[in-house]
Amino acid sequence: MTQMKEPRIEFELTGMAHGGSAIGRHNGKAIFVPYAIAGETIAARIVEDKGNFARGELAEVITPSENRVEPPCRHFGKCGGCNWQHIRYEAQLEFKRQIVFDQLSRIGGIKDAVVHPTIASPDEWRYRSHVNFHRTHNGQLGFVMTDDRTVMAIEECHIIRPELGELFGKFNQQGVKPEHKRVRLQVGSESQEILAASNVGDETGSEETRTILGSGKVHYTIKGHVFEVTAGSFFQVNLPQAETLVNLVLERLALQGTEHVLDLYSGVGLFTAFLAPQARKVTAIESYPPAVNDAKVNLAKFTNIKLLQGTAEQMLTRFLQGHFDAAVIDPPRTGMKPAALEELMKCQPSKLVYVSCDPATLGRDTKKLVGSGYQLVDVQPVDMFPQTYHIESVATFIR
Repeated sequence: MTQMKEPRIEFELTGMAHGGSAIGRHNGKAIFVPYAIAGETIAARIVEDKGNFARGELAEVITPSENRVEPPCRHFGKCGGCNWQHIRYEAQLEFKRQIVFDQLSRIGGIKDAVVHPTIASPDEWRYRSHVNFHRTHNGQLGFVMTDDRTVMAIEECHIIRPELGELFGKFNQQGVKPEHKRVRLQVGSESQEILAASNVGDETGSEETRTILGSGKVHYTIKGHVFEVTAGSFFQVNLPQAETLVNLVLERLALQGTEHVLDLYSGVGLFTAFLAPQARKVTAIESYPPAVNDAKVNLAKFTNIKLLQGTAEQMLTRFLQGHFDAAVIDPPRTGMKPAALEELMKCQPSKLVYVSCDPATLGRDTKKLVGSGYQLVDVQPVDMFPQTYHIESVATFIR
């Protein structure tokens, strides 16, 4: 029996949505189509109908955008790592600015947010200093496909640094042992410093990070400061743009040397190391034990830092019933937990700089901050992830 295909529908795309798809309307219904571009007229087939919106599969580009380019990677469209290789880079930057504005408007309720043009990455390609691979069934390294389930082996990756490309090739030649389900490859600021680590599970379901290659740590140099980062600890993947973030945070805070500053979700101390010389005191909070250990090394020369290990909500509730003059917040993609945000607002920092890696959760948390008396001054998007829809933003609040 032959399965009937969904009929094609033709419509114009009017914007880019958070998540990377282009969006248009057909018969009044919003339709999201990946690998298409705002401004194009396309033919698509509906693959999922949610009632008030639908998801489509691109069948044909009838009128292509002037921003459409040929993707250089043979895996593009199947591999889930990149979703915007088909878009001219300058257009990617503007789409990201628009997405940040849209999320602040729709979710945050801020209709007139000042969202500056996105700061471009110095490198559009070969910028990632670390990357997480999955093991395929036959021992190759690969990425999760666009179906979010299947791991596909890859032969090339255009967004990782060349040193990681060489290392990835060697692993694929040798094969990866079955216990190494996920493998992280990492290269330091100095190209010869290479790290490979794996998350290995046991019969209880717990996991540990195990070093496969290297010393178990790498070093990154940002604005002249060397950061030690062990396997499993977070550090920004795009090193030049990490420096951009630091500069923006310092510029937005404009510290005078008398302030007590809170650094929430402080990681290995990226912001703390540059806040300390400009503040009277810095209190840094981080929940991940290896990152805290890294921070102790990275911040050892400073005497005005209080480093606390624990979740944001735990530490703010138990130890920090008091006032902060300013705060830097750099939460994970999920944003701040409601309890943490509530405790932060009790501390009443007069200036707050929120470093976000997800426009939707930034919009959600902005709504709560504005509702508690803060004013959103502006938002500066920073392109940490070229060729993808992901975007970093630095939002400044005052009260």
